[in-house]
Amino acid sequence: MFTRIGAAAYKKDLHNTVHLLDAIGNPQHRFRSIHIAGTNGKGSCSHMLASILHQAGYKTGLYTSPHLYDFRERIKISGQKVLDMVPKDFVTAFTQKIKPEIEKIEPSFFEVTVAMAFDFFAQEQVDIAIIETGLGGRLDSTNVLKPELSIITNIGWDHINLLGDTLDKIAFEKAGIIKPDIPVVIGETLEETLPVFLKMAAKSNAPVLLAEKTWIATQAESSMEMLHLKMESLQTREVLWIACDLPGIYQKKNIATVLTAVDILRNQGWQISRNDVLSGLKNVKSQTGLWGRWQVVDKNPYVVLDVAHNEAGMTQLIRQLNQMQLAGSFNKVHLILGMVKDKEADKVLQLLPPSYRYYFTQAQTERALPAETLRIQAQAFQLTGEAYAKPELALAAARIAAAPDDFIVVCGSIFVVAEIERLVG
Repeated sequence: MFTRIGAAAYKKDLHNTVHLLDAIGNPQHRFRSIHIAGTNGKGSCSHMLASILHQAGYKTGLYTSPHLYDFRERIKISGQKVLDMVPKDFVTAFTQKIKPEIEKIEPSFFEVTVAMAFDFFAQEQVDIAIIETGLGGRLDSTNVLKPELSIITNIGWDHINLLGDTLDKIAFEKAGIIKPDIPVVIGETLEETLPVFLKMAAKSNAPVLLAEKTWIATQAESSMEMLHLKMESLQTREVLWIACDLPGIYQKKNIATVLTAVDILRNQGWQISRNDVLSGLKNVKSQTGLWGRWQVVDKNPYVVLDVAHNEAGMTQLIRQLNQMQLAGSFNKVHLILGMVKDKEADKVLQLLPPSYRYYFTQAQTERALPAETLRIQAQAFQLTGEAYAKPELALAAARIAAAPDDFIVVCGSIFVVAEIERLVG
């Protein structure tokens, strides 16, 4: 329902989740976990940590949202070589099992999915599960855990109609995942948000580690398909030369967050070697199936998919494009853009350069902002281009117009990225 209609499907309490979990024996108490919230970066951090822990030999669960193509992408578990999606027969059997409870309390899609994931991880006896919040934190369906570690990646302007219209209000909602005596890593702080985190952590006696004060990238170089970093620990002066297959230069902040989390896990007794970290980060995509983060799907010209969809995410994406364009990696940028109605389009549009060629489009969902509406809004920011009723039509037009040394990027909505990924990924 949230995928289709947005905010109207959001439920601001944990009663249904607690009811469902009670009905199936509270599986959330039968596995260890790491809980991750944040405006941007929580998906990347979740997959990085899952890749590292899988590499270290731990049976690892991974719960994330949304999915690009298959619902089962949301729930994964360590297989022989990679994290495999939950089997179809488990999904159907679980749904049948709790059908009476669904009919009784009418839970949301998120609430059912969280219960399904937790039941699966408990039955499979995972060593640890990485759990990403869906929306916010305090009232998110996942916030029934007592994790080994909590992580808040950053705070930005997203879902303000649900989480609050100031950064400190949004931070308060995200900080709701902080638990008594459980350490929390804060990936990125702002003047408005740091006091909120420190106050919440102090109330819960939760140790706070700021990733920005723990690990720093002293060298960074991004190619089309790999990110190379020199990371230095500000505590021990340890140096790591990292190659990561998530090539966005903005990933250096997420990697600092992940390395800080690994330090805490090691102190708690988890056996994670230096090689586990390096290999895990080098193979995030292949080991966890993470898509849509600077995902190269074609060359000559390059076509890249990125799920950047809000102000903070788009700022990072444009910065990456500008750096690579200045370095001569490509000539002209062709940007395929689609958004949803409940995002503040103007905040994204004002960041985009008029020098790009634009292809405005819409995904096939009720939440999609009509392509023609987006095109008209974009004109106020001197962004010019045509409107296309479907993402595949926008991509076809961009491919016709682009020279071999140009660059095509698809962004603005995970739904648009998903439709293109199905077509060419």
